[in-house]
Amino acid sequence: MNMQVIFLGTAGSIPTTQRALPAIAIKRKNELILLDCGEGIQRQMIKAKVGFHKKTKIFITHMHGDHVLGLPGLIQTMSLLDREKELEIYGPVGIKAFIEAVKQTVQFTLTFPIVVKEISEEGVVCKEREYSIHAVHANHVIPALAYALIEMPRPGRFNKEKAEKLGIPEGPLWSKLQHGENIKLSNGKIVKPNDVLGKPRHSRKVVYTGDTRPTRTLVKLAENADLLIHDTTLDDELKERAKEDGHSTPSDAAKTAKKAKAKKLILTHISARYKTPEPLLAQAKKLFKNVEVAEDFMRIDLPLKNSA
Repeated sequence: MNMQVIFLGTAGSIPTTQRALPAIAIKRKNELILLDCGEGIQRQMIKAKVGFHKKTKIFITHMHGDHVLGLPGLIQTMSLLDREKELEIYGPVGIKAFIEAVKQTVQFTLTFPIVVKEISEEGVVCKEREYSIHAVHANHVIPALAYALIEMPRPGRFNKEKAEKLGIPEGPLWSKLQHGENIKLSNGKIVKPNDVLGKPRHSRKVVYTGDTRPTRTLVKLAENADLLIHDTTLDDELKERAKEDGHSTPSDAAKTAKKAKAKKLILTHISARYKTPEPLLAQAKKLFKNVEVAEDFMRIDLPLKNSA
């Protein structure tokens, strides 16, 4: 089962001819997870062919306009396309009032339910059967969040030979063991999943910092991440300006990735002052080799691995 990360918008604060405002889509099975919602996101979604009718959750990092002003247009577009599925929106305190203001002041017919969940404390903010979303406080100039999508550990491979030796008949009992349940045989013997399963297999982790200065909290959140998507608004020469504005530089992002032992680093939220991302990339690569600068519509596949 593949997971794909699609960068819908990679600019910081102001859009350019090459970069739209912040928005990232994660496609997982038949579900769409959106991280931030910059202006014009629905056009980016159309160009990326991600669709408007899937089961969808949106996670907003903070209440700056470049990260939330795409929500009104997206909600209206979904309604014009007769979406019926519930839409879940998560974000910091203030997101409920924002969505309510849109519903009360913009004239359109909402065709689907919207559930808005404000996040005031760190921890697991969304839990599904196969994954959970964790939130921590970022370090920006206003209250901001960083998110991690963490899949549940996958059970090891089922060993048919061991099951047969233990006298477990093929069928529902095999399925229960594969799903982590103990079973009881007709002779009263208890068989545990570990008796017939190999080592747990690799699950995936994607971390998005939103706008932030570097912090220890983010290093911990990003530990062993398959993909770390990090704010890199300004280059290293503007480090003091970045700190003042609540942002990070390429070296800041690279240090976080290195300390966290992340597998891959993507730099995003690129200031309009940079006509080419090469200087940012070069600065980050001095400290962390597996790094790229995000571009609009760039796609990264994160396939499952069979090994532990």
